[in-house]
Parts: sequence; C-alpha cells; structure tokens
Amino acid sequence: MLRTLLSFMSLTLAVSAADLKWSQLPPLPDARGFAGSFAGVNNGSLIVAGGTHFIDKMPWEGGTKVWYDSVFALDKPDGQWRIIGKLPKPNGYGVSITTPEGLIIIGGGNATEHFSDVFWVGRDAKFPPLPKPCAFMSGCVLDDVIYVAGGIETPTATGAMNTLWSLHLKKLGAQWQELPPCPGKPRILACMAAADGAVHLFSGAALHAGKDGKPEREWLTDAWRFIPASGWEKLPDMPRVAVAAPSPAPVIDSKILILGGDDGSLVNFEPKSKHPGFPRGILVFDMKSQTWSGAGEVPFSLVTTNAVLWGDQIIIPGGEARPGVRSPQVWSAPIK
Repeated sequence: MLRTLLSFMSLTLAVSAADLKWSQLPPLPDARGFAGSFAGVNNGSLIVAGGTHFIDKMPWEGGTKVWYDSVFALDKPDGQWRIIGKLPKPNGYGVSITTPEGLIIIGGGNATEHFSDVFWVGRDAKFPPLPKPCAFMSGCVLDDVIYVAGGIETPTATGAMNTLWSLHLKKLGAQWQELPPCPGKPRILACMAAADGAVHLFSGAALHAGKDGKPEREWLTDAWRFIPASGWEKLPDMPRVAVAAPSPAPVIDSKILILGGDDGSLVNFEPKSKHPGFPRGILVFDMKSQTWSGAGEVPFSLVTTNAVLWGDQIIIPGGEARPGVRSPQVWSAPIK
C-alpha cells in the first residue's frame, strides 16, 4: 500500500497501456481550467491546487497569465469539486508528491519569482526548503526518498539547472542532498517515473538564450535512469520528444507510460488560434527489454499537468490543451 500511494512504482496490474479505458470525471470548477497545477491525493480525496490561465486575451494577443492559490478537492469519482482552502500564495509549475500522510508541494513560482518552499497541503508542518528556488522541474518518490531534477531558478532564466536533489521522508531532521546530476543536458519539463529500484528521467527541453536574449528550447529525446546505489545510466533514446507529459509517469507491469507530451513539431504553427493540440500517442518503455513501443492514443491533449494514482485509477487533472489554452477536463482510467 505504501508503494502504491507514494508513486507509480512497479505495479503489476490487470491492464496494458493499450487496454486503458479513459472517461471523464467532473470537470474542475473553473471553465477556463488550469495549467501547471499541483495535484495528488490527500485524506483520500483528489486534490488540484494552484496553476495558471489567461483571463483576457491569449498570449499571442498580449494576454496576461494569472497564477492561482485555490485548492480544490473531489472526495469521490461521482462527487462534486469543492474549495477546501488556499495555498500560501499563488503558485504553479512545481512538483506534487503524494504520500500516505498526505500531499506535498515542492517549489513552483509565479510571474516574478520562483519558490523554494516545501510543505504539506492542509498542514502547518513544513519541510526544509529546496537548496535553490525552482520551477518547471520534475520529481517523483522512490523508497521514501523524494527526487527533484532540473528546472529553472528564476522566471527569466535562459538556462536550466543542472541538479538532482533528494530528501528522505522518514529520517528525522533530514535535509535536501545534492546528488550527481543527469549526464545529459540540463532541462525543464522532463517526465519522471520511480520504478524497478530506479528514478527514470525522460525528454524535457534544454534552454539557451536566443538572439533577443529570451530563452529558446532545445527539444530532447534522451532517457536516463538513476540507481541510488550506483548512479546514472543511459537508456535508449525515445522515439519522439515528449516535453511536459503528465508526470510522474504511470507504470504498468514493468512498463512506463508516457502519455502524450509536446513534441515541438508545431512550435511555430500559425494561426495560433487554430493549433490542433499536442500529440496524443502513448509511448511505452519496457524496463525488462529496455525497448520503446507505441500503445495507441489517449483521448486528450494535455501537458504541464500531473498523473495521479487515486485508488485504482490513473487521473489526469486538467492541463494545457494547446498553447495558451487550458482545460478543466479531468480524465480517469481504471488500472484493475
């Protein structure tokens, strides 16, 4: 039970990736939806907190991105969302970790600053802050240890952080540890998974300063795993880029599922208002054979969102449906 709640670790389940039957739960109680929200399970309820959307115009029209602090809860799949509180401040694009004791929120930021705070949802107790402020990173938990990789320190950064941090949840007085970083390029918006005794890191985007001084992305297809006792190992490259795919990635019968993700192929698509959305294909990494394959598609186009294990369901709660456009849809697939 502990491993099931802590992360999508090597679960032997009755369905394959291609067999997943997706349906919609009640939508989030804001028709515009959110991207970059935190999500997980707290006291048995599905939680979605914070995130962003545009309230006046789309970004290419000069619209303003607004950050939120609302905390929503869904007590049962056929229930109704309710507001249960607020985050300490508007926040988005950090890491969410579900534990048996509740939901942990790590870092994130807003338009002007990124945060190093680490705290429980709905509890006064806090954890040690991250070594540096960080957002747009990825994270997961393996054997009671949280791992956080990459991200950027400030909203205007033109390079990603070359970092891997860990925090042991069961050691009294534990502090964040700086571990050897991924040997690949520093990155944002990677997808992580804890499985088979290792932390897996997939895709993401490296950053560099463009001619105008603003950050530009380099789309990555490399894949890695970190074994705590021995360090990093290179895995076979992915068939395609999958930036900001729902994370941590679900694991079914020693297979890690990458659900969609932005492949960068439409980054310059015009007109932006007609963007068809992000790829929906499911990429499957078989940890036993160390091979990649496809397994059909998901019925949604959602990135910068979470994959949450709630009971016997994989939940994808909202996210960015296409550039600038959020979705209130909450998707569910039984895994038994």
